[in-house]
Amino acid sequence: MNKPAMNKPVTTQKAPMPIDVEAGKNYYYCTCGLSGKQPFCDGSHKDTGFEPMEFTVDKAKRYALCQCKQTKTPPYCDGSHNSI
Repeated sequence: MNKPAMNKPVTTQKAPMPIDVEAGKNYYYCTCGLSGKQPFCDGSHKDTGFEPMEFTVDKAKRYALCQCKQTKTPPYCDGSHNSI
């Protein structure tokens, strides 16, 4: 069964999720908010009009990944959750 196209992503929480990320590894950030493996994609976006965002980092460390899905700097939190 097809899901209807979405106009905006689902906010999964109004705070960033701190995640330890490895340098040079490809990650797929969930942009729709439907993934059960937040903040990463599990394929739940199928037929919604959203696609995951592939990203890598140069330095292994803990990053604050956006969970409100309103950031202007995806996949990283920019504090947009403070205004929703």
